[in-house]
Amino acid sequence: MAKINRDPIIRTAPQPRDVNNNGDIFGGWVLSQMDIAGGVLASRRAKGRVVTVAVEAMTFHQPIKVGDVVSIYGEISKVGRTSLHVKLTTIVVRKLDPQEIKVTEGTYIFVAIDDDGKPRVVPPSDEE
Repeated sequence: MAKINRDPIIRTAPQPRDVNNNGDIFGGWVLSQMDIAGGVLASRRAKGRVVTVAVEAMTFHQPIKVGDVVSIYGEISKVGRTSLHVKLTTIVVRKLDPQEIKVTEGTYIFVAIDDDGKPRVVPPSDEE
């Protein structure tokens, strides 16, 4: 796999407490890490609070193991009136192997909210 030439949103390492009954990292742990990463990107772009409203097109390509270094990369793929779609990719580097492996990818959908938890308009980006 080609190296991704940008910094990850999150870089972490799963612990033994995060394994499922097969000895691999529990899928829910991966989903929660991706949700955190997506929320970081979405809230920056929305300039405020966001909530996750959906996860679509989630694909698990390879298992994650204890000792892997997990990096999550993302990009805003679509901005609606109140919503943002964030495409996320999870890459691991195994303990003794420097090769990057794509293990999970999916799109998370967030909605910008105000202080009362009601949807609000996503402001134009600084580039617009």
